[in-house]
Amino acid sequence: MSGSYTQSPLFRGMTEEEIELCLKEAKADIVGFRKGEMIFNQGDTPRYITMLVEGSVSIGNDSMSGKRSILGMFSNPGELFGEVFLFLNYNEYVNYAYAGSPSKILEIPKEYLIKPGANPSPFKSKMLSNMLTIFAERTYYLNNRLQVLSCSTLRQKIARFILQNMNERDRVTLKMSREEFADFLNAARPSLSRELMKMQDDGFIKVVRKDLIVKNLEGLKSI
Repeated sequence: MSGSYTQSPLFRGMTEEEIELCLKEAKADIVGFRKGEMIFNQGDTPRYITMLVEGSVSIGNDSMSGKRSILGMFSNPGELFGEVFLFLNYNEYVNYAYAGSPSKILEIPKEYLIKPGANPSPFKSKMLSNMLTIFAERTYYLNNRLQVLSCSTLRQKIARFILQNMNERDRVTLKMSREEFADFLNAARPSLSRELMKMQDDGFIKVVRKDLIVKNLEGLKSI
């Protein structure tokens, strides 16, 4: 069961055999979800550590007016989502998660990590240590997201997002739809599409389907 996510940060420092024994000990299970199906809703009680095995997951939040905001997207096997709520005093999720495509999710009962046992498992100790690193990485991600949202104009938000996420070929391949990208930037989809075309016309980027290709790196930095 562990083959597709042995590189998960949750299992860092563990062999594949140890992961298998750990998941058996924890009574973990893999659950399938259809595209668009909710994995958990706002208000649900956190009961599992949830890990992406296959597919993609989006984390969202709806305001009182009904406006949706996309807070994060996950498409790499082994990524965790919603885990922070297991270690807070909240009794419910304040966000929701849904499958962005047909997906499989590993669910590890939270009692395995949280409840003390008479004979503490060495697997549990490794996982708890790894969770600290995961929380630090999540804080870094949220800091980057805050930097994007704190920009005063949509062009600045797009530029900062590209600079944060471009690869060594000066390209960003979006792992979300245009509508989800607009929600991620807290913008209207038509406004986002217009601004992307303007930035292309101004020579900053080239838009090719889901790829944003940097054509003027110094120009983006100056924005």
